[in-house]
Order: sequence, then C-alpha cells, then structure tokens
Amino acid sequence: MSEAPILITGGAGFIGSHLVDALLSRGFAVRVLDNLSTGKPENLPNSPSLELMVGDVADAEAVRRAVQGCQSVVHLAAVASVQASVVDPLGTHQSNLIGTLNVCEAMRAAGVRRVVFASSAAVYGNNGEGRALDEDTPKAPLTPYAVDKLASEYYLGFYQRQYGLEPAIFRLFNIYGPRQDPSSPYSGVISIFMERARRQQPISVFGDGEQTRDFFYVGDLISLLIQALLKPAVVPEAVNVGWGQATTLNQLLASIGTLLGGLPAVEYQPARPGDIRYSQAANQRLVAHYELTEATGMGQGLALCMAVS
Repeated sequence: MSEAPILITGGAGFIGSHLVDALLSRGFAVRVLDNLSTGKPENLPNSPSLELMVGDVADAEAVRRAVQGCQSVVHLAAVASVQASVVDPLGTHQSNLIGTLNVCEAMRAAGVRRVVFASSAAVYGNNGEGRALDEDTPKAPLTPYAVDKLASEYYLGFYQRQYGLEPAIFRLFNIYGPRQDPSSPYSGVISIFMERARRQQPISVFGDGEQTRDFFYVGDLISLLIQALLKPAVVPEAVNVGWGQATTLNQLLASIGTLLGGLPAVEYQPARPGDIRYSQAANQRLVAHYELTEATGMGQGLALCMAVS
C-alpha cells in the first residue's frame, strides 16, 4: 500500500470525518484540507497518520500545497446548502465551483489522477414528480448551489478528457448520520428535527411536509467512497447515491416521534425558494458498479444518530 496520503477536502466536516476514520482504520495515511467554517477539529481523531491543513479550497495556493504528494483526492469541501447559495451566490460560488477548479488544476500540476467528487441530486431540479430520477434525467438546476455542482461535473469531464484525471462522481441524495451540526439552519433536516425534538422545541417545516427525500445513511456512503478510491478504473459516468425510497418529511417526523416517544409542536411555514418538491433516486447504476451492504433502515439510522448526540 502506498505511503502517500489520500487528501480529503472538507475532511473535518460531517461526511469527511467519517471517511477519515474509515481510511485510517484501513491503514491509509490521510491529509485533510478544511477551512473549519463548518468542520470541527474535534471531529478528527488523534493519529500520526493524519495531517490537518487549515485552508480554503477557494485559495488556489492552499489547494496546490494540499494536493502535492498525495495519491488521490476526495473532494467534499463545499458550502453544502441550497439556501446559503440563494442568499450569497457569489460567496458560495467560490467554494462550490472555483474550489473544484482549484482541485483539478492542482491535481493536473502534481500528476494526481483519481478524484472522488460529491455532486448533488439538486442538479435535477424539480423533475422528480411521480418518478425516481435516473442519471439521464434532464438537468434543471434551480439554485446557484445546483448550478455550481453541475458545472463542477462538466469541468471534471473536461479534465478527464484533456489531462487524464479519473473522476468518480456521486450525485448524493439526502445523506444523514452522526456529526451533522443541528445548530446550523443549513444543516440536514434530520439533525435539525431530532435536536429540536430532543429539546422539546417547536419544529418548523417549510411547506406542507409532503415533499419527499431519499435518505441514505453516512456509513453506507463511506463504503462507496472507499470503493471509488480503490477501483482499478472509475465508473465513467455520474452515479446516483440513494436507496430508491421516497420518504415524506411528515413520515420522517412520525419516525422521530416513535423513537422519542412523542414530538413537540410542528409548525408549517411557507416553502422556501429553490426547495425541491420530490426527490427519489433510481439507483440501477449504483447497484451495477458498486458493492452495496444492506441498507441502514431509517429506524436504525435515527437510533444511531440519537446514540451519539
């Protein structure tokens, strides 16, 4: 096994820190680049095989230093919020698209080829009513976040054709699990709902609660990211990451209520601009190209979140 580290941008965050744990447990050296705007050093273990570099993917020189000497890259760093991009399109663009370009350029200069990229189901927009979304569904990004994710995919394709990069692109649906920060209004809906329920504080739902999401537990995702790093050849097209199961927010609230023995008041607010109504993955491509463990069910996943909260 190569002694060169694997770089994880955004590695102190929710998904990244779980990936750090998994790679270290497999004997890999890991380097993390994170600006700590949402990531937390306490998410990371103390390990001689782990190096934390504090820096921003929008800073080309910081990215160049981080990529140097690495064997591969997992590019997770982003302002992972539709609403934040609506409020501050220019600011989020620096992380969500310029950051991807900086990673591509640094990899090209350093001769690093394999990159695993976290794209988003947001690229499909509101094309999901009444059906699951496969990867060939027309793209209809509704927000700057979604536009930047789709543009990042196109840039990775360009660097693949022109410079030999090996991008493995995952379109993530709704990833949840421990370490999602409920204090942020832009965090995952499960972490926010569970925290407010635990504290017996009113829960706000934007819209009527009948919007659907395809929830995927973070531990199941980590297995896929590692497979993408280690495959002899990358899957040449973007791959949806979801179980193909549509859950309404009202159903989610009922599951949380069952786990906790009840819910506080639920307050329904007007829907937010850019929110997607129906989101469900068609995952045939995922099943065809990756080894999938048995799905972590919603009840089990929520219990795991509660156990570490």
